[in-house]
Amino acid sequence: MELVIDANVIFAALIKESHTRDLLLSGHHAFFIPEFIYEEFNNHLDILAQKTKLSPNTIREILAELLVAANVTAIRSDNFRDQLQKAEMISPDWDDVPYFALALKRKCAIWSNDKKLKEQRVIKIFNTEEISKM
Repeated sequence: MELVIDANVIFAALIKESHTRDLLLSGHHAFFIPEFIYEEFNNHLDILAQKTKLSPNTIREILAELLVAANVTAIRSDNFRDQLQKAEMISPDWDDVPYFALALKRKCAIWSNDKKLKEQRVIKIFNTEEISKM
């Protein structure tokens, strides 16, 4: 199954060894992220450093290794720009519009633990518990 991964899932996998990390690395799904996630990651780097007690450079290295190991494909926004307007209409949160646009473009679901995203009915949203049951 193809899934667009929300940043909160990747952050959870980075913070500690967990079921989320195991699911990412299982190889059972094809994962995609909008390329802008790297900006979002950099905006939260200080918080991640506090939670993990690791240096920002170490966290960057772990992120890169995790995304490669999980076979996550980063997609440039110009590849799903044509879906942004529709995504703006359905996304319950402005910050999640790129995830919705990418999911619309790829015709796939989103893996997110953000309950608010389930308020819409256009894109299927799976949380970590639901992914683990697949």
